[in-house]
Amino acid sequence: MKVLVIGSGAREHALITALLADDTVTEVFAAPGNAGIASVVPTYAVSVDDPGVVAVLAADLGVDMVVIGPEGPLVAGVADAVQERGIACFGPSAAAAQLEGSKAFAKRVMAEAGVPTAMAHVCTSLDEVGAALDQFGAPYVVKDDGLAAGKGVVVTSDRAEALAHARTCLARSNDAQVVVEEYLDGEEVSLFAITDGTTVVALQPAQDFKRVGDDDAGPNTGGMGAYSPLPWAPANLVADVTERVLQPMVDAMRRRGTPFAGLLYAGLAMTSRGFRVIEFNARFGDPETQVVLANLRSPLGQLLYAAATGRLADVPALVWQSGYAVTVVIAAQGYPESPRRGGVITGLKQAAECVGVEIFHAGTSITDDGIAASGGRVLSVTAHGETLAHAREHAYAAVDLITLEGSHHRSDIAKRAAQEMEG
Repeated sequence: MKVLVIGSGAREHALITALLADDTVTEVFAAPGNAGIASVVPTYAVSVDDPGVVAVLAADLGVDMVVIGPEGPLVAGVADAVQERGIACFGPSAAAAQLEGSKAFAKRVMAEAGVPTAMAHVCTSLDEVGAALDQFGAPYVVKDDGLAAGKGVVVTSDRAEALAHARTCLARSNDAQVVVEEYLDGEEVSLFAITDGTTVVALQPAQDFKRVGDDDAGPNTGGMGAYSPLPWAPANLVADVTERVLQPMVDAMRRRGTPFAGLLYAGLAMTSRGFRVIEFNARFGDPETQVVLANLRSPLGQLLYAAATGRLADVPALVWQSGYAVTVVIAAQGYPESPRRGGVITGLKQAAECVGVEIFHAGTSITDDGIAASGGRVLSVTAHGETLAHAREHAYAAVDLITLEGSHHRSDIAKRAAQEMEG
């Protein structure tokens, strides 16, 4: 089987690494890729948000399946164009991808499916926003209705800051909307599910760290690290979420005539009243993918192809290795506000030789001086260990060997959970 992976981040690097480990996958290509991806598979510098361009590339390469990583191409309809060429595609149609593309749409489907989620108001004016903020009270939660690369949500106790974010979102277009929600307390969990539009297969849960600084300080980012599985999660969590959230959403989308096939990502809050859905994404999350796939031992290519061709019910139960995985994101100076690009990265070879470590590239490119930072999140340093503490030790030992001037990372990824495991 030949596979084309769309995207340029650490998520795609992790997907490619897992696909290459599947004996049934004979060739992998990537578009556009990054410096790390280019070191293992051929890459093609094309516009991945253009459905026609991606479909032509897939046909020219003669691939059997396209795997779409980022949300942009999904919402743009790349999966539709690929499938029209008769090529299997892992990723939902543009219509189904609105579960991520529009938070207001997702709220409507959740209501139809009876999925537990936060109370919310969809607002089209600042007056409506102000009324919703006053109804729910602080902390205030304001979400851009559309795609915002993981940075469209503001959670604050400052009403003026919440209003300012809403004003920015509403100014994007004449029909812009924002969603104002009640604040959900408790730990957050990311749960991925593979689906072919009927059958749902959940993966291991993960937790990511959105804030830029230790102890959840500073602004939201695309994600500064993650770990999986979750030693503190209830034993029946995956089964409960599958029964009450994932399967009902897939069933509701099918009833609507827009079946969802691909990766359905449920962001959950473990509140004092039980779990609640924060949001849905229509693709693998980053950086959670890096840790979830690090523990998966079932062949990924066969799993994704079964979902893309409507045969997921025939796939054997997933196999997971014992232990834990931790990923730590190394970010460029100034991230997330204004990341500095161009800095040369050193120590990658030495770090990759650390026990249990895989280094997945995100914002990197090849220059005359070596591999350099080309984005905000530059690397995901991922490690496996039999205990969460061991996984952390391996990951941070590798992080310490990598140098990028002005870069920063969190030092507390999975720290509290590891300490609780140790007693």
